[in-house]
Amino acid sequence: MSTRMSSRERLMAAIGYQPVDHLPCCFMLFGALHKKSADGLDFVDRQIAMGVDAYAELPLRPPDRSRKLLDSYDLYGLPVRYDPAAVIRDSVSMEDGREVVRREYALRGGKLTTAVFKTEDWTHGNRVPIFDDYVVPRAVKRLVTERTDISLVRELLVPPGAADIAAYRAEAKRVKAFAANRGVATVGEWGVLFDAACWLAGMEEMAERIIEEPDFVEEILAVIGEWNLKRMELVLEAKPDLLVRRAWYETVDFMSPPNFRKLVLPWRKREAKLAHEAGAKLGSITSSAYTPILDDLVESGMDVMLGLDPVQDARADFPLTKRKFAGKVALWGGVNGFVTIENGTPAQVREAVEKAVGVLAPGGGFILSPVDNVREDNPKVWRNVTAFIDAWKEVAAA
Repeated sequence: MSTRMSSRERLMAAIGYQPVDHLPCCFMLFGALHKKSADGLDFVDRQIAMGVDAYAELPLRPPDRSRKLLDSYDLYGLPVRYDPAAVIRDSVSMEDGREVVRREYALRGGKLTTAVFKTEDWTHGNRVPIFDDYVVPRAVKRLVTERTDISLVRELLVPPGAADIAAYRAEAKRVKAFAANRGVATVGEWGVLFDAACWLAGMEEMAERIIEEPDFVEEILAVIGEWNLKRMELVLEAKPDLLVRRAWYETVDFMSPPNFRKLVLPWRKREAKLAHEAGAKLGSITSSAYTPILDDLVESGMDVMLGLDPVQDARADFPLTKRKFAGKVALWGGVNGFVTIENGTPAQVREAVEKAVGVLAPGGGFILSPVDNVREDNPKVWRNVTAFIDAWKEVAAA
C-alpha cells in the first residue's frame, strides 16, 4: 500500500473529503490494545506497528487500572473537579439483604446524594463515581432528582484548576511533539452534554422529563453545557486536529427530532463554532438511532460522526446517511466491534469490512473502524483483528 501521506494527513484529508492515498483505518477505541500498552504514547506506537492509522490523545488516557479510580471513567479527557469547599463522603450499608454504596456531596448550598446497588460486577469498590455508565442501571437514588438539585450541580462542578491547566499544557506540548514525530493526528477528548445529564439524573428519567418537564431539561443542560464549553476551551488551546464529544445518548431513542432541535442542536452549534475558531475539526460519537436527525446533524456544523454500526442499530440506513452527509460530515466506523470482531469468524469479519467499504467509502469521507470498541484480549479476538486489518488492506488496495 502507498505511504505517500502521513497518517495525520490521511485522516484529516478523509474528514475533509479530500483525496487520500488509500482508505484510512483507525480504531476509534481499542481497549484490548490499550490494556497492553505502557501509556498513551506506547498505545500509538503499537497501532503504527500493526499498520493502521493512529492518533494521540489530548490529554493522554491513563492506564485502565488507574482510570477505574477516577470519578469520570466514561468521560475521557481533563479531570473532573469539584468545588474545593465540597465535602464528599462514601458509605456502605445493607438494605433488604443487598449491599448499597452511597455518596454524599455536602456543599454550601445544600447536599447532593446518590446510591447504587453493589452488584457482583460493580467495579468501583466502596465509592460512587459521578460520570460512569455503571452507575445508571444500578442506581437506588439518582444524584439529581429535584429542580433544586440542579443549582447544586452548578456549584459542585468547577472548571480545571491552575494545577490541572499547567499539567495539561505541559502534557500537550509533549504529546504534540510526539505526534509530529510519528506523523499522527492529535485528538482532544471529550466534550459532553446530554450523556452527562443521563449520568446525573437517569436515562429513563431524562427521556420522561423531556416530555413532562422540558424546563428541567433545559436547565440541567445549561449547567452541563457551560461547564463543558470551559473544558473544551482549555483542550482546544493546544490546537488538536480534532475534538471529539460523546453523543451516544443524544438520539431519537431518548428524544423526538423536534426536541433534539430545541434542546441539543443549539449546543452542538456552539461547540462546532468554538472548535472551528480554534482551527480544529469537531467529531461526535453516535452509534444508533440517528437516522431521523441526519439533517440536524449536518446543520450542527460537526465534521465527522464516529460510530456507524450495522449491528447496534439494525435500523441504520448507511446509504441514506452517506447521501445526506456527502461532502459535509465524514463517517468513521462501519464494522461492529463486539459481535463481529470479538465473537465472529474471520470470514464474517472480512464480509463486514467489504460491505462497509462498499457502501461508505465511495466519494471519500470515510475512516474504517470497529465500533465502538474492541475490548476482549484473547487469541480469537486477535485473529479477527488480523483478519480485519488484512481485509482492509485488500479492499484499500483494490
